[in-house]
Amino acid sequence: MKLTAFMVRDAEEDLLDIYRYALRSHSYDSAEKVYKTIRMTCGDLVKMPFTGHVPPELERVGVLEYREVGCYPYRIIYRVVGERLLIHCILDGRRNLMDLLHRRLIR
Repeated sequence: MKLTAFMVRDAEEDLLDIYRYALRSHSYDSAEKVYKTIRMTCGDLVKMPFTGHVPPELERVGVLEYREVGCYPYRIIYRVVGERLLIHCILDGRRNLMDLLHRRLIR
């Protein structure tokens, strides 16, 4: 099965926020590095989409169609729908994520 990856608007905004934060707090080089690393990780998901696992926060409430992979310190939350891989959010894994995951993924 050949998958095509799509980043939903929330994930695009997450990535832009991460880039801006790294640029503001660190340097241009740091911002570019984190941006490229996250994009590469997202691109790699097309080749092996089921390497990720169900986020524990979602598993506890019975939502099993989403998966995640780590790109320390970030968590990339995605799901496979037919031939599409939809990246829903890119979140800081050091934060409590349950409220954000509920708002974004359980609608």
